[in-house]
Amino acid sequence: MRAWALAALLVVAGCGAAESGGAADTTGDGRVTVFAAASLTEVFTRLGEDFEAAHPGVEVVFNFGGSSALAQQIGQGAPADVFASASPATMAQVVDAGGTAAEPVAFARNRLEIAVPAGNPAGITGLADFADADAKIALCAGQVPCGAAAKRAFDAAGVTPRPDTLEQDVKAVLTKVRLGEVDAALVYRTDVRSAGGEVEGIGFPEADLAVNDYPIAPLAKAGNAAGARAFVEYVRSDRGQAVLAEAGFEAP
Repeated sequence: MRAWALAALLVVAGCGAAESGGAADTTGDGRVTVFAAASLTEVFTRLGEDFEAAHPGVEVVFNFGGSSALAQQIGQGAPADVFASASPATMAQVVDAGGTAAEPVAFARNRLEIAVPAGNPAGITGLADFADADAKIALCAGQVPCGAAAKRAFDAAGVTPRPDTLEQDVKAVLTKVRLGEVDAALVYRTDVRSAGGEVEGIGFPEADLAVNDYPIAPLAKAGNAAGARAFVEYVRSDRGQAVLAEAGFEAP
């Protein structure tokens, strides 16, 4: 069964790959370990299940978190086959250290929305409210892609925010809103969608100036190089792109 699964991975990796030629790498044990930005939690979980269904015997294991923290973990030698980041800047940390087996490719885009608890009890209307000392505000920390995007948006709006808490990934920020611990936060619109009726989203024009591209790449030290290539190709396939679009991501 394991040999059959690996053979299936090699077929998928070979079909539609950007580069071809030579024998495919057969390294791997049927497990594909993917380090992915926290904002990809729901959609990659679904893609992982779909990938496993298409390749019986293959297991996809995820490590979701802030892209900057994941890049640091990879640099310190954490075992991973694929890295999917929420920004080119955090991916560049891995690339510059020689950590990828191929050039990263953008597979999705995402933009910010203001997230408020259901019913918007504080009456938040726009970015200007983030400068209100009486409003309880949550933002991503500056080194995290959602925090860097938020800074671009605030700079464009001429607003100096007064956050009450800075979180290390966007899901932690979203949790603050879902629990009603803050009046407003900046998260990705895909996170607002994933929260369902617990959170409401408010668009703002400066979001167009703070769009994040999401790159993905197989890693140089992948234990399952064939599986890594196959998973990257699956994310970029028509099926993968349809799932991402359904979740609210934009095409790259």
